[in-house]
Amino acid sequence: MALGNTGGPITVNGSWRPVRLATLVGLRWLAIAGQAVGVLFVEFGLGFPMPLAECLMLIALSVLLNLWLVFRLGEGYRPTSQVATVQLAWDLCQLSGLLALTGGLQNPFSLLLLAPVSVSATTLPQRSTFILAALAVLLASLLSVFHLDLPWVPDRDLVFDRVYVIGIWVSIICGTVFIAAYTNRVAHEARQLSDALAATELALSRHEQLSALDGLAAAAAHELGTPLSTILLAAREIRDEVPEGAVREDIQLIISQAQRCREILVKLRSLRDTPGDPFAAVPVHDLLAEVITPLEEGGKSISIRTDKSAGAEPVIKRNAALLYGLGNLIENAAQFAEQAVLIDASWDKVALTVTITDDGPGFPSELITRLGEPYLTTRARNAEGAEPGGLGLGIFIAKTLLERTGARIRFENELVDGHARVRVVWPRAAIEVS
Repeated sequence: MALGNTGGPITVNGSWRPVRLATLVGLRWLAIAGQAVGVLFVEFGLGFPMPLAECLMLIALSVLLNLWLVFRLGEGYRPTSQVATVQLAWDLCQLSGLLALTGGLQNPFSLLLLAPVSVSATTLPQRSTFILAALAVLLASLLSVFHLDLPWVPDRDLVFDRVYVIGIWVSIICGTVFIAAYTNRVAHEARQLSDALAATELALSRHEQLSALDGLAAAAAHELGTPLSTILLAAREIRDEVPEGAVREDIQLIISQAQRCREILVKLRSLRDTPGDPFAAVPVHDLLAEVITPLEEGGKSISIRTDKSAGAEPVIKRNAALLYGLGNLIENAAQFAEQAVLIDASWDKVALTVTITDDGPGFPSELITRLGEPYLTTRARNAEGAEPGGLGLGIFIAKTLLERTGARIRFENELVDGHARVRVVWPRAAIEVS
């Protein structure tokens, strides 16, 4: 779910990423372990001859895929539904290859063809589930015809009746259709209910905040209205009695400023954006300067450095998501910094990058891949006796808000022994005012 930039409607985020890469990788490790144990047990435990080298080669491909995903993306990465679908499709194809080498549908482990479809049905959109279900049906159909013999006792024939094999094929097809249709539908309705409840809570929270602000604005306008009227009345009477000159001009200035205060109070009553607001779009440096202003009294040096070698400074859309997201990241950097925080802004024709670096102890290596998850804290980093702090919901919310503006965020350490760095990258088309 997402809030609009400045109080807009609540909408569902289009780039839904419901499952972490660690979950898919963990399930694949479990499958790899089971496949390896099963293949080795049949070959050496039961003594049934089988194409061991080919089977181990297919298992090794899954191992390489897992290692590449972990080192390339990190376990905390949340893949898009398309990427997750491709991974599950690979799992289906790899399992089908093993089954083709070990008896096809006659192999009792052919039931595991339903596993990737089940994972998709409970976590991914309907389109992904239907694609995987169709792939599972196609592979099961091919396995019913094209496969090597089931490993068995040498010199003893094991013959399955054709009707029995067809029955297995039909059962797998029925299971796939049931999971793709019924399970996915139930999971989809549960997600819809969860999204609706979250949207309701956000809407109620926003309504309560706006109601409170409306009340404060109305109270302020009411309380300040009478003194302002008295000031205006008294100033006008004094102005009428004072001859032309410097004093009369000062009184006229007081009257004009009091009238301006009245206009401001009228605007506060509505709490709405003013059309044509000149501050709706600002240069990158000005936005960063606005964000760090409340943090400059914390005793840490916070400086901004911009690289203007790539041309004119981008003018970006100023909104609450940007202000809160960047402000939270910079505030955390200042909290853990020893003395200074450096904010680098650079850009090219394609992207805008903001890098926040502090001179503190850095992110803990055991948590760096999980930063941005809710309720994740780093209290162990604080010195003994210091007030505990953390990177829990604040970083989670900041990361979510910035990602909804089109940003990609990366947490890392500049040095081996510290200096935490957060890199935020936006496509210029997503954030720049055209």
